[in-house]
Amino acid sequence: MLLTAGRALSRALRLPTRCSPGSKLYRTITSAKIEVNGVHLHYQQTGKGDHALLLLPGALGSSQTDFGPQLKSLNKEHFSVVCWDPRGYGHSIPPKREFPLDFYHTDAKDAVDLMQALNFRRFSLAGWSDGGISALIAASKYPNLIRKLVVWGANAYLTQEDIKLYNAVRDVSTWSENMRRPLVEMYGAEYFAKTWADWIDGVGEIGKKVDGDVCKDALPQVKCPTLIIHGEKDPMVPRCHADYIHKHVKGSRLHLMAEGKHNLHLRFAQEFNSLVEEFLLSQD
Repeated sequence: MLLTAGRALSRALRLPTRCSPGSKLYRTITSAKIEVNGVHLHYQQTGKGDHALLLLPGALGSSQTDFGPQLKSLNKEHFSVVCWDPRGYGHSIPPKREFPLDFYHTDAKDAVDLMQALNFRRFSLAGWSDGGISALIAASKYPNLIRKLVVWGANAYLTQEDIKLYNAVRDVSTWSENMRRPLVEMYGAEYFAKTWADWIDGVGEIGKKVDGDVCKDALPQVKCPTLIIHGEKDPMVPRCHADYIHKHVKGSRLHLMAEGKHNLHLRFAQEFNSLVEEFLLSQD
């Protein structure tokens, strides 16, 4: 990985080690950029706990759009929480986002190398949707670095029915205002619409592979304790995907949220945060 003055900047923005858990500084969310693998990656960081946790956003996602309740409310005494913008997303532009067949693997490597650049030797991963896929790949490739893993809304494979679900929402003008507005504010209408369409085309190419394999081979290689959360009302990722990951990640746990949809960590943030904290802090 390549490190530049971004490292100095990230250190300068870190929270003082002596501030008390209840102090304003302790609760501060800092933002910075650091060069990793030739790209200046934007991230946000909060908390001073011994347990480092990286939050991985979904498609077109960023720390700003995807994880507000987690950055604000996850226990800052127990956790050091980092949320990042993958290359081409959020404030990690340039470069423009591209979707080759291995883009999940690129994100996985960038995520791990970011945490290493921030001097976290071992850490846990919590990934939503695309971020869950990248987290599964990262956990399989770097077992000595990953403490625990939480995923929700993720796929290990894609069916043609899955691709139809994505194409049904290709036209972003049909999205609800609440779903569309944050992304338009982040990217501008043109970049948002084009990048979303490019994402659908990219995963469509992956879906054409034998069995629509996204990360099937990675699952048996995940050795860390793993929690899979699934919303029973998720309109984008059917229950079968959570069941498949649960079956093939040895010793994993599956927790179902009856009213949860794809963005269950936002809609039911308090319940979600409690689940994640309890799992990460448990002795396995």
